[in-house]
Amino acid sequence: MSKKLIIVESPTKAKTISKFLDKNYEVRSSFGHLRDLPKSKLGVEVDKDFEPEYVVSPKSKKIASELKKLAKESDEIILASDEDREGEAIAWHLAQILDIDITGKSKSKKGYKRIVFHEITKGAILAALENPRQLDLNLVDAQQARRILDRLVGYKLSPFLWKKIRYGLSAGRVQSVAVRLIVEREREIQNFIKDEYWEVNADLSKKDRDANFLAKLVKIEGKALKKLDIKGEKQANAIKAELEKENYIIEKIDKKETKKNPLPPFTTSTLQQASGNRLGYSAKQTMMIAQQLYEGIQLGKGGAVGLITYMRTDSLNLSKESVETAKNYITNHFGKEFAEERHFKTKSKGAQEAHEAIRPTDPSRTPESIKEFLDPKQYKLYTLIWQRMVASQMASAISDLTTIEILAGKYTLRSSGSTIKFEGFLKVYPIKSEEVTFPELKEKEELKLLKIIADQHFTQPPARYNESGLIKAMEEFGIGRPSTYAPIISTIQDRGYVKKEEKRLAPEEIGFIVNDFLVEHFPKIVDIKFTAKMEEDLDKVAEGEQDWRKLMREFYNPFIDNLNAKEKEIDKKVVTEEKTDEKCPQCDSPMIIKLGRFGKFMACTNYPTCKTTKPMGEEKKLIEEFSDEVCDKCGKPMAVKRGRFGAFLGCSGYPECKNIKSMAKPTGAKCPECGKGDIVEKKSKAGRTFYACNNYPDCKFALWQKPTGDKCPKCESLMVFAAKEKQICSNKECKFEK
Repeated sequence: MSKKLIIVESPTKAKTISKFLDKNYEVRSSFGHLRDLPKSKLGVEVDKDFEPEYVVSPKSKKIASELKKLAKESDEIILASDEDREGEAIAWHLAQILDIDITGKSKSKKGYKRIVFHEITKGAILAALENPRQLDLNLVDAQQARRILDRLVGYKLSPFLWKKIRYGLSAGRVQSVAVRLIVEREREIQNFIKDEYWEVNADLSKKDRDANFLAKLVKIEGKALKKLDIKGEKQANAIKAELEKENYIIEKIDKKETKKNPLPPFTTSTLQQASGNRLGYSAKQTMMIAQQLYEGIQLGKGGAVGLITYMRTDSLNLSKESVETAKNYITNHFGKEFAEERHFKTKSKGAQEAHEAIRPTDPSRTPESIKEFLDPKQYKLYTLIWQRMVASQMASAISDLTTIEILAGKYTLRSSGSTIKFEGFLKVYPIKSEEVTFPELKEKEELKLLKIIADQHFTQPPARYNESGLIKAMEEFGIGRPSTYAPIISTIQDRGYVKKEEKRLAPEEIGFIVNDFLVEHFPKIVDIKFTAKMEEDLDKVAEGEQDWRKLMREFYNPFIDNLNAKEKEIDKKVVTEEKTDEKCPQCDSPMIIKLGRFGKFMACTNYPTCKTTKPMGEEKKLIEEFSDEVCDKCGKPMAVKRGRFGAFLGCSGYPECKNIKSMAKPTGAKCPECGKGDIVEKKSKAGRTFYACNNYPDCKFALWQKPTGDKCPKCESLMVFAAKEKQICSNKECKFEK
């Protein structure tokens, strides 16, 4: 019998696939990329038409050696890496390392087969083995082009930032555009001017009943009220006083049936967004869990099986078999009227219809049926994917929408409410909405006024992006592709340009500085339209419509010319130093603002003769807050210092006294567990903000959400801030919210 070698990327995938095949197959893992551009140098020969110099990484040499040996001993080599550009490139690199003939012309080299599959199930693997293909060199070229483009920008522009701003900074072709989106949103928030406005509502009921409902003031003398038309309390109270004297007559009742259609199954982008919004998972965490579900989960004695299809996709296509399975499940469990076969058109330009959306490999495998084999996070994500796909093949939800217009003198009020008539897909994929029911009402009926409510509001600035919002924006602008969203968001945080504050992305000071520098001097690198056009060109390379080397030339030549010009033009002092009106307290020389490792600070211009510095911003605020602190070991004043994980208090008697103290921010809430400590803001090792008792380690009470300072009126637990300005009880069993 012939010996066949199958090579996949991951050991988990190798283990799962090997159980589907007989002993003639040896399934091994390459552990991802074996070859890449070298880290120590550019690794691209620009003068030789951008020829890349690939090397086997030191950590991969042993694996490469083992695969070479196995390849020599095998009669057939099957490359089975993932089906996207990255996977195609991995297969191509393996062919180079194993000295495989990809032309089909060599008599001395071994041939190969390339197989792809959307899911890791026995049926899918056997079908793939029966339908091998050749390497798609267009996909390989597209991946190479992206890798080389990113290397050219990173390795040429980053050192330039070191020289002109600060050592250790980096720039990236797509990451810098993501930072720009976050910085521009922050400036919108900073420049936002609040406007006061008031809303007036009437609490009404039938004459003979207590069942009440609210109606909102929408017109005065037949003219529609705009949001900001009632500007102040005086105007609102005048309207309130008049409304309290009026009679309330129903002028019109409009009833109509509305349909809500199910959402399509998940793509990478929409999965990351829904997972972030519904489950609170980061994009990186979502992809990690999805990878586990894709590669295979051990389902008891039944063995390991992939539970979902490939999770890097922008296609909305579903296989006929999966649609039929979902239809049968829906019909059997909910009734024939709940099933409706649907096909969704993919909007993404680069999407490949041969690929599938993210779906359960077997829609009849319910989350509950395999719950015991999944950890809590795997279970929640599988449930989300299963619900979304099954719901996509269900009937629309039908609601009765009632709109009532009420006359009160010169005023018109409106009340709307809906009642679900037929659940349809909501039976499986619930969407939060409030049902509103009215008592039996008829036109010209007079209502009873219970009270008039005048509420003050202020216009709100746009919210900072959370991860889901940033992914949505990047997708809408055409920046990046499914496989890049999660790494981009991780990178801009790891490099210190962006931080997370209460689950939203906020730019650090250095993020502002680098963004403004790039916008001024390298506008194309951070131009949204230019970056999106580059993505379209890479898609054309993947489709065989664009030559990748020509694309490199068109990008690189203007880029390097501009870089060389800016090298001579830009003075570091102009970028990193700002004049001030302050004088040095020691020598009376002018003080300037400089950029240091931990942000901006003031320094004497008479340096190095005078080394006086003064803190600014957050550090100055901290010093003011903790100026009276003394060392509890030696009695000397404590000084604000900065370390790897932020500011802390250190004894001014250092090195004789090495006492340090935390500068955790107070929240104003007392610890409910020990009753002695205060709840303060802290950072985990991963940089995530959490809230804990400052009596640690004696008291280990901690929360992920920020306490409001109030207690729950139902159970006395701490109230915490939640999404969309809600406050909820920290006790999960108590569902009180306000």
